[in-house]
Amino acid sequence: MRPFIYKKSDLSRIISFKHQKNKRKDLNHMDSISQNIRYLPHEFNTKLHAVKTYRNGNSVKFVCRKYHISKASLMRWNKKYDGSNESLYDKSHKPLTKHPNAHTELEIKWINDLLKRNPSITLNELWIKLVRNKNYTRHPGSLYRVIRRLKYSTEIIKGTSKYTPKKYDTPTKLGIKWQIDVKYVPRVCFASSIPEDTKYYQYTCIDEASIERYLY
Repeated sequence: MRPFIYKKSDLSRIISFKHQKNKRKDLNHMDSISQNIRYLPHEFNTKLHAVKTYRNGNSVKFVCRKYHISKASLMRWNKKYDGSNESLYDKSHKPLTKHPNAHTELEIKWINDLLKRNPSITLNELWIKLVRNKNYTRHPGSLYRVIRRLKYSTEIIKGTSKYTPKKYDTPTKLGIKWQIDVKYVPRVCFASSIPEDTKYYQYTCIDEASIERYLY
């Protein structure tokens, strides 16, 4: 049986198809990465071997192509590396000093005290208490971030407390509850004999028990 012989054009087409298929797999793998990861840091071995390969006399292009890294990363690792493994470890990104507008220790103490005394308080209620009682000048959004950083319950972060509707209290006896409405009588309703500088008002009073209306 004669073996099937591929043409050169067919082989190139097959290779390009396989390359595109592998590329799609890599893209699907990248799409499956969790969104919580801010960036994908390189492993320590990649950093160490890339720096050593570069210092052995290899070109930057060769090292970047071999380890799939950028030129900026290679130059940064080469500058940090002093011969010890600790120099290539990832360090904390936390600032060394506080922000000049950060909450003071006294303000954080106010927040902690109020949250301990009122465990069911909401964010808006907490902010109003701080403004009225402690002359608190921060924005509610800044207070929200502090509460999250202090790791309090997420129930506190809700805007307002849940409204519970109550049944309207309608009296059963006359004269207990009244509804009074005052309206200004416009000039077009006046008779021609009434002076122009005179003002009239209409008073409407409704007794809620009998729903009777009285006009004056």
